[in-house]
Amino acid sequence: MTNSYHGIIKKLHSSLNGEVQYSLPIGSDLVDLNPLINKKIKLSFSGEIFCIKCNNKIKKTFAQGYCFPCFRDAPETSECILRPELCRAHEGESRDMEWSKKYCLTDQHIYMSFTGNLKIGVTRFSQIPTRWVDQGATKAIILCTTPNRYLAGVIEVYLKQFYSDRTHWIKMLSGKFEEPDFNQCYVDVKKHLDTKFSKYIIDSKWVDINYPIESIPEKIKSLSFDKEPIYEDILTGIKGQYLLFKNNKVLNIRKHTGYVVEINY
Repeated sequence: MTNSYHGIIKKLHSSLNGEVQYSLPIGSDLVDLNPLINKKIKLSFSGEIFCIKCNNKIKKTFAQGYCFPCFRDAPETSECILRPELCRAHEGESRDMEWSKKYCLTDQHIYMSFTGNLKIGVTRFSQIPTRWVDQGATKAIILCTTPNRYLAGVIEVYLKQFYSDRTHWIKMLSGKFEEPDFNQCYVDVKKHLDTKFSKYIIDSKWVDINYPIESIPEKIKSLSFDKEPIYEDILTGIKGQYLLFKNNKVLNIRKHTGYVVEINY
C-alpha cells in the first residue's frame, strides 16, 4: 500500500456521469474511489471525532456529524430537514433566516425514487441527482416543484398515504427486488396529485442511476468504526453512502461523518 490519506471524513461526494463517480472527502483531500474497486484498502479510525459545524472534539455525534449543541441549535439540523411540512421559514420563523433563504425559501422538488421499493421525498433543486444517489436509488423522477420547503412538505405528507418515504437499506444494497412498471407508476402518482396539487406538477422523465459495483455481499453485515476501528478488505462496490467489501461488510460513510480516519491503498 503506497497511498495514504488522513483526516476528518465527510459524506461521499458523487457525480452522475454514466456510472456514478464517487470521491471521499478526507481532511483537505478528495480521494477518487471508483479506481479502488477490486483493490484492497485499509481504514483506520484514530478514536477522535470532531463536530463538522463547530469543529469541537466530541465523544459521539448527533444527526451524522454534529455535537449536541449544534444539533440543538444549527439550522442544518432543524426539524424541517426531516419533516419539511414543519418548516416555518415562509412565515419568518427559523433558527437562521439567512440560511433558510438559501435552503428553504428556494425551489423544492417532490420526487419519486426506487430504492428496492417506491418512495417519495423532498429535496432542493440543487440537490438533484445527489439526493437520489445518496439513497441508492436506481431510478428517480421529479413530480412537482414548489417555491418553498413547507409546500413541498405538505405534498409529501399527502403522498405518504399512498407511498413510503423511507429506504430499506439492506434491501437497497442487496439488489434483490423486482422492478415495477415505472411508466404506470408515474401515471398513477400524477392521478393522486391531480386531485389537489395539479398546479405544481411538472412533466418529467425517469432517470436511470448505475453504481460502480463488481459484487454484492451475500449476507450484509454493517461495519462500525466504534466496534472495529481498523478494517482491511477488498472494495467490491459503492452504492448510496455505503462502501461494499468482499467479506460481506458494508460501511456507511455518512454515519461516520466527523471521524478522523486514515485510508491506505
